[in-house]
Amino acid sequence: MPMMDSRPEEVGHILVKVQEDLNQLRDKLLHQKGSSIDLTALQNAIEKTQDGIRDRTELVVNQMNNQILTLPSLDSTGPLQQQNDNMAIETTWDLRTDTRGDLGVRRTNRIGLLESRDMSIRPNQVGLHKNSGKKVSSKSGQMAGVTPGQHTQQNFQHKIVKNPYNAQNRTLLQDSYDIQLPLIPDKSANRQAQIKVITGSNVEPLARLPAANRKDASLVPPPISEDDAKKGILSLIERGLIPPAAELTLEPPPVRHNLAQLHDPSVRDERGKPPPLAITDGHFNTTGVILDSNLPPDTRQNMSQQSPVGSTPSLITPTKMASPKGKREKRKTTSAGSGKTGKKAPHPSLKTYEMPFNLQPLPPPTTPASGEFKSSSHRFAIQHGKTRDQSHEYQAFKQHYCLSWGGIVSMLKHLEKLMTNYAVPIAFINGDRLADLSLEFELEHNPTVDDLLTVVVNREDVEAVIKRPGRRFMGPNGDHIAATKVQSLYRMYRDRKDYLSYRQRKWAAGVIVISWIMSVKMSKIKNGLKQTRMDQLEGFRRRSKTFAQQWDRIKHSRRVIIHLPSLGYSQKIRDTIQHFPIRQNTQMARLCDIKDPNVDVIYISPLPVSEEKLQYYSKLLGLRAAIDTGNVEDQGDVSSKYKIIVPDGVTSFPKKFYRAHRMCLGSHLWYSPQTLRRLKNLIRGRDAYIVPGVPHKDDVAVADYLGVPMLSPEPDIAQLYSTKSGCKRIFASAGVKAPPGEYDVYSLPQLNECLAQLVTEHLEVKRWLFKLDDEFDGRGIAYCDIADHLPSYAWACKEAARYGDKWSKKWAQEAAGIKIHSEIAEVVKNHSTPCNKTLYPTWEKYLEAFLSLGGVIEACPPSESVTALTVDMLIEPNGKISIINCGDQIHAESPFNCWGLSVPQSSVEPDIVNEACLRIADACKTRGVIGYFSIDFVTFIDGKTMDQLLWAVDLNLSYGDSTAMSQLMDFTTNGHFDSTNHIYEINRPKKEEKKRKRRWRPEEEEEPQNTRFAVMSTRLLHTNLAVVHYSVFFQMCRAHGIGYDIKEKQGTLFTLIDSFNRDNMGMITLGDNLQGTLATFARNLSVIHQEISAPNMQGETNFKYVIEDIEGILGTTIQNDEALTNKDDAENDSNIDGSTK
Repeated sequence: MPMMDSRPEEVGHILVKVQEDLNQLRDKLLHQKGSSIDLTALQNAIEKTQDGIRDRTELVVNQMNNQILTLPSLDSTGPLQQQNDNMAIETTWDLRTDTRGDLGVRRTNRIGLLESRDMSIRPNQVGLHKNSGKKVSSKSGQMAGVTPGQHTQQNFQHKIVKNPYNAQNRTLLQDSYDIQLPLIPDKSANRQAQIKVITGSNVEPLARLPAANRKDASLVPPPISEDDAKKGILSLIERGLIPPAAELTLEPPPVRHNLAQLHDPSVRDERGKPPPLAITDGHFNTTGVILDSNLPPDTRQNMSQQSPVGSTPSLITPTKMASPKGKREKRKTTSAGSGKTGKKAPHPSLKTYEMPFNLQPLPPPTTPASGEFKSSSHRFAIQHGKTRDQSHEYQAFKQHYCLSWGGIVSMLKHLEKLMTNYAVPIAFINGDRLADLSLEFELEHNPTVDDLLTVVVNREDVEAVIKRPGRRFMGPNGDHIAATKVQSLYRMYRDRKDYLSYRQRKWAAGVIVISWIMSVKMSKIKNGLKQTRMDQLEGFRRRSKTFAQQWDRIKHSRRVIIHLPSLGYSQKIRDTIQHFPIRQNTQMARLCDIKDPNVDVIYISPLPVSEEKLQYYSKLLGLRAAIDTGNVEDQGDVSSKYKIIVPDGVTSFPKKFYRAHRMCLGSHLWYSPQTLRRLKNLIRGRDAYIVPGVPHKDDVAVADYLGVPMLSPEPDIAQLYSTKSGCKRIFASAGVKAPPGEYDVYSLPQLNECLAQLVTEHLEVKRWLFKLDDEFDGRGIAYCDIADHLPSYAWACKEAARYGDKWSKKWAQEAAGIKIHSEIAEVVKNHSTPCNKTLYPTWEKYLEAFLSLGGVIEACPPSESVTALTVDMLIEPNGKISIINCGDQIHAESPFNCWGLSVPQSSVEPDIVNEACLRIADACKTRGVIGYFSIDFVTFIDGKTMDQLLWAVDLNLSYGDSTAMSQLMDFTTNGHFDSTNHIYEINRPKKEEKKRKRRWRPEEEEEPQNTRFAVMSTRLLHTNLAVVHYSVFFQMCRAHGIGYDIKEKQGTLFTLIDSFNRDNMGMITLGDNLQGTLATFARNLSVIHQEISAPNMQGETNFKYVIEDIEGILGTTIQNDEALTNKDDAENDSNIDGSTK
């Protein structure tokens, strides 16, 4: 595309002529026959040229005339008009013959628009020979008339002349014809045009950020529509749709970075120099624009030779294009005066225009600081705060930037002030940087010191002087500035000190106010919670009274029992229980309450229940019909009679929180609203009550929410009388024998004094026990062997023997008591041992807990053979007392820890045990205790009297594991416990009588035994069980004959406790004699241990200790049987001898 002139008249002439020549050339080429020229490519090139010329024409006309002019079509022709001046030579290039021909000479009008002088033009008549195909040109012919562009202009001017109301009419007549028309006022101007004014905005409203988002930046911003996005990023930022501080990334980026090519400064490149500029008379004519500069050198030489004499052709070439080989071609500019010609790689061109010598283009407009003048820097000096304005450099700088001197003067004043204030001797200023800085801060705020230092040439020296301490005060008025600085610093110090003191007082006042507000709110919350607890307790008591009145009806009607095996101990004790959820889930045998056809059971599980575990209990509980009939095939589905529910609070609390705060099952249920609503729906319209474990306040809250009573005492009563000191009060009020001791001990002097007194009174006791009040299951017991470590023990025994029966008198024990009291503290400190080394590794730790919680001092039975037994009892809401179960304890790790039971007990006469139990139950009933509880006794043979003694040692007012296992025993045997004789009887199914044939010798059939013995435990622990699935475990037991016979009601049953770890479980073994049952239980443990253990993987287990204890029990029972047999034989012999005599 050629470079167009900004003058519309000349551009129009050029473009019209280009269109005419292109049209003629196209017609000639199309009519040529036998030519090898590719007309399609040429026609496409012509069309592209026409489109480009048309677009450029419209653009130039719109910019210059601010009017839209339509060019005539390529086919339009008109008369040409001759002009005498400013002739341009028009040439063409024949592509087939590579020759140049003159089309003619065209004159342009530069005098007037309507000049009617004759103009002549010498057209080049180009013809094509039809036969030979050679070009025939004529240079002598002339064409008369005007060009189509001039014709269009003349028509337009004639219309203006004919229209007197046109605004350009007067001007055109005066400029063209020197006719001065009179000024005629326009009458129509006085008339007020009745134009209907439409008010309103002509721009559609743009979306902007809502007021809510402007106030609160955290709100979600509104979405940006596609129309808003088209307005641009700046518009979105101004309307607030994009935050001002947002980091925007444009994809793809508008600017792409490439590596710059570095040139050697020693090698000068002539390509970067601009072409020589010519200053003309002010006109910028681009008539000689060359459409394509890729012409052969000889062609350009011919073109320069054919130009008029004295003319200087100016070849304006387009942007360089890459050659196919990727090399750039050099371009050389020529001047007519020097005779040098520029050369470039040739390629086909359509037409070339040359420009006369007197119409050279003007240079582009430049500012004084642009171009090559910018390369020279202006430097001047500021000495002692004053600019050297008389220096040559300063004058040159001032003259160069005269147009923008106002802003520079302001910057100079700032620089002079800075140098004066800091007493800088001399500073050299870069004038060009100063000019740029003045433009930057012309309308902005004042520049900073760093901004001013950017224009200083010796910045390092000046900056060192400025940063020197005290330099600020060496300038003019330095003393005044220094005094002001000192005063301001002192005032700042004083005010800041006062402010810090004020802020501290304000902070203290705020803390006091917040603490007071929080204390008030906390007191209100505590009072509210306390009132809520009181209301719940009142509701508990009210429902308990109603429950007691309706118990006879409820006991024989349809009812729902909600079993809540919660261990409501104190938080301090719960935190020390390992595997606390598993410990709460050891009573899964509570499900066996469905043996009563009127009872439905809801069991609240503290652990998630797996499908395998559910299938096991479904099959176990479905044996009820088969147990009644004795036929294995009579099994049923009883899943509708029981529900196992896991509170949603068990899984919703985080594990870290659960480990840090081990809540009991009642608390989990209380914080599980969905489970509570489900329970309420299950018991709606039915009689129901809750059977808890260790009562807790949250159990009462759950009962209050469900509106059901609890078969248990109040939590405070249960916790009070379940302590070691509380049970001592119960035993004392019941008149039951208990070990000698002292309770409610809370200080070390009291401990030493009480222990010395007890040792003096009971010298036959060699070991004394210390028990913590709040502990359970033998965890808080320590012992001290006084007889082995007390120095004065032997002397005291001699004194007691010397006094004889009078030793019980206080005056006889006085001397021994004083001596023992002086020695007892040292003995207790050095020779006391806690039983549970995990909780209390040393005596000091145990003593600290003992003195903080309180405890009792108790005598250990003075016998080598001591048997402990447990009795499970029930006080019904109507006051009826019954013994549910009674058995001898089996110990594992510690003799003070009950691991299991052998039922029924066979160590003490039933009457003695029943009498003691009934007395204790009456004492509990008078204190408002109802529900399930258990009593622990110890029995031994007194060494002096050789009588069997029974001591009550502990009381647990809760539903125990042995009670749950006795329910499983009743369920699987269809039997009951005879509390009078302490035997367990089963009910066999009735057999059909068969007709017998007569025999000469009738055979006597042995009647099967209806009594059963059981060994039960819920604390089987073996870590290797975790690697064995329950299905594999039961297959292994079946292979070794470990199972249950429904018909004989003998065998082994298991209670699954943990669904996932599987290292804890319960087991009960039933048999018709005690020795066989103990042996079977021990054999089962041994088989399980051998099957799941390897020599290199024994695991952690308590099977070994249990087997050892069972072997000791078996030895004792064998000795007792032999002694009983010998006694019976002696009695029989004496009876035979008496009868013989």
